[in-house]
Amino acid sequence: MTQQMLALSLGLAGMIAAADLAHGAPQCDSRDAVTALLADRYGETRRAVGIAGQDAVMEVFAADATGTWSITMTLPDGMMCLMASGSGYEALAEELPAKGDPA
Repeated sequence: MTQQMLALSLGLAGMIAAADLAHGAPQCDSRDAVTALLADRYGETRRAVGIAGQDAVMEVFAADATGTWSITMTLPDGMMCLMASGSGYEALAEELPAKGDPA
């Protein structure tokens, strides 16, 4: 499991390095600094949260007024990293498809 987490971390780090982060925000900083930046500069608030692996928290921030969104990952040491960001955010709550034979 540790090797899988290391591989995942390296893969995410590569994606961050290759991605053009829309907000121009620092890649990683304290959670307080990143959430303040997302709120003050983009009007984004937390919309979803989940556990990533065994020791990280993934959060989605978005702004209804502008449609911008950001996905962050917070590590056990309190550092938050901006993983992805973009525009066109739309909240959805879809139902699961019915089980069984569709015919």
